[in-house]
Amino acid sequence: MRIEKEFAAPKSHGWRGQFVQVAAIVLAVFLAKGALAEPFYVPSGSMEPTLLIGDALLASKYPYGYGAASLPIQITLPETGRLFGGAPQRGDVVVFRWPGDRSQAWVKRVVGLPGDRIQMRQGQLFINDHAASLKPDGIGETEDEKGAVEPAYRYVETLPGGVAHAIFKLRDNGRLDNTPEVTVPPDHLFVMGDNRDNSADSRVPVREGGVGMLPMDNLVGRADAVVGSWDLGIRSQPVWTWLSGFRVARFFTAVH
Repeated sequence: MRIEKEFAAPKSHGWRGQFVQVAAIVLAVFLAKGALAEPFYVPSGSMEPTLLIGDALLASKYPYGYGAASLPIQITLPETGRLFGGAPQRGDVVVFRWPGDRSQAWVKRVVGLPGDRIQMRQGQLFINDHAASLKPDGIGETEDEKGAVEPAYRYVETLPGGVAHAIFKLRDNGRLDNTPEVTVPPDHLFVMGDNRDNSADSRVPVREGGVGMLPMDNLVGRADAVVGSWDLGIRSQPVWTWLSGFRVARFFTAVH
């Protein structure tokens, strides 16, 4: 009896130790995901050519501070502002909770900061009455969720401050090519997709399925890197060809 007790106690202690170790690992992962960075998946082509359908993003949370939207699980909390908050820069690609349904994470580019006056004129972005320059950059292809492709005009757009990035234009005189001038309210952002004719962004009100003016409290983080990518269009091909759908050249690349 004494021998059994002598061995039983260490066994119980061992299980408790293992449980504590596993709990510590889970807690560390949870904290890292909540405080440092979190992966997200790109399901649409609204940010082409910068981001492609099937890209896996890593969003850094520390650049903009922390709020309810930063949590790795979505729970309803009163909005009390952001801790250690930092303002995005014009040109940042941001992940945020969609104002129409905060369970959904969207990604767009910041083009307007609080106080900026934003307008689209014949497909060209104007910020505070100054045009963002556009330089033709050949022809590209947009891809939808089923793998269908469509040619698109590619441009390099340069925002005030010098941030240059590629955009797509599918057509002239698109429905969002001419908009009224709006002023970005305090603590809000004006965001747009780089695929200008296929993006429900701040040009479109929330009630119509867009973003409207994005509250900074909805920010999750800054999209800094593509850590993996798989072309969903290959799903219509035989299974044994699916490995070729990995876009290896996009693995661990920076988002510009």
